[in-house]
Amino acid sequence: MKKDIDIPVAEGVYLAAVRQFNEVLEADEWNAFLINTRSDALEMILIVSRGYAGETKTSIMRHKLDSLPAKSFAKVEFLQDEVLQLNNEFALTFFAEGKMFEKKFLFRKNTVNENALRELPLIPNKGILAK
Repeated sequence: MKKDIDIPVAEGVYLAAVRQFNEVLEADEWNAFLINTRSDALEMILIVSRGYAGETKTSIMRHKLDSLPAKSFAKVEFLQDEVLQLNNEFALTFFAEGKMFEKKFLFRKNTVNENALRELPLIPNKGILAK
């Protein structure tokens, strides 16, 4: 029965780690952003994130966004420097076009760093796209 359910893979949706200056803390920090380059809005967005490397694991974090308009982006979570030394996986589920979509993103351990910064779709800051 489960094999009969068709869940298409999401296209035009990205997850990025972005380096930003926090004016309150007066320090640079990494934040995860969800980017929607599609021409339609994403609805009922659920994101589950976790970090892992061998026996080391983080808590599972769950995030919900009611919607993300077309051609826009939203901050998902703060990424602590200690967590970036682990593999960081983000599982995304959302509704669009009357269907449920899902996609997994992964930042491999130690790949989120200043040397890897690149131009991102829609976001004016440089960052790193998850695979």
